[in-house]
Amino acid sequence: MSNLANRKLTQADVDHYDAQGYALYRNQLFDAEKQAELSAIFEEQWETVGRRLNSELDTPHFRDERLLKFLLADEVLDLVEPILGPNIGLWSSHFICKEPLIGKQTPWHEDSAYWKGRLDRFDKIATVWLAIDRSTKENGCMRVIPGTHKNGFSDYEAVSEDENIFATQIKNIDESRAVYFELEPGECSIHDSRIIHGATPNKSPYRRCGYTMRYFSTEAKVLPEKNPGFKIWLARGKDVAGNPFVNA
Repeated sequence: MSNLANRKLTQADVDHYDAQGYALYRNQLFDAEKQAELSAIFEEQWETVGRRLNSELDTPHFRDERLLKFLLADEVLDLVEPILGPNIGLWSSHFICKEPLIGKQTPWHEDSAYWKGRLDRFDKIATVWLAIDRSTKENGCMRVIPGTHKNGFSDYEAVSEDENIFATQIKNIDESRAVYFELEPGECSIHDSRIIHGATPNKSPYRRCGYTMRYFSTEAKVLPEKNPGFKIWLARGKDVAGNPFVNA
């Protein structure tokens, strides 16, 4: 099991994140027993929804609070604190699974564009993308356009949902600039909510599943009237902006 020192990003990692909008953490985030427990919860939830893809596995921790053991864990919070600061809220989580051979493309997008109007700022929101399966170019690993987290909201256009997991994508992306996040099970990436990212389809024989754990600095205000029925938790530190945390 990794010790606390190994769980921290280095200053070079943090500087890279600030400049490029992402960092890769090529260590085991959780110990083997805890990772296996998380994987088992995913398999159980996936069976419950009939092995359907993506959207049905949004905010699974609302239905299954066993996931809070992972979402509020020191292993994860120690990782994001150098990026977000000491006051951290849990924004959301999402199991993302691309089935072998038929897993659709994730079009180029910014997470923040889908949350527009739901918070009053987007400068300190980070997503930890934890690999449950091996994630490679072959099976449609995540990819980003470095440095685009400082560009503001992009222009979108319609795309076919036959081939994409949702119906819009950012216009005019130079895919030659893309960086691919290839990860072993238990490793993770961290990305800014504003960075342009996506994933190619999974045409391989191998499933590609990850668990996204999303956090924000409590300096941001989550607007209750724009988030009906949505639950957020105070993960670490104190509430700065006056948020409606479940546990505060």
